[in-house]
Amino acid sequence: MAVRIRLTRVGATKQPSYRLVVTDSRAARDGRAIETIGHYNPRTEPVELSVDADAARKWLAQGARPSDTVARLLRNAGVLPAAAPATAAAPANSTAKSAPKSARK
Repeated sequence: MAVRIRLTRVGATKQPSYRLVVTDSRAARDGRAIETIGHYNPRTEPVELSVDADAARKWLAQGARPSDTVARLLRNAGVLPAAAPATAAAPANSTAKSAPKSARK
């Protein structure tokens, strides 16, 4: 079972708030969760974020993969280490398919 840490939407129409949940990756966005580890309200100023850091670290140690947004939130909360600086990426035209058909021979 692939386990993900992701956001589940709660709240009224046009007033979203989210729960940080641990769930099976095949489950629906608002489907059954294994555990709720926090909540996130982007509508407040400043943004409200509450995370059970011990539970998050436990699930990460067991192999749960956070979604991109949850990874950013966990870095801001200090649960995940800051992202390493980006390395130089390969040029966009590095594959054989990107060359014209006549030049591939």
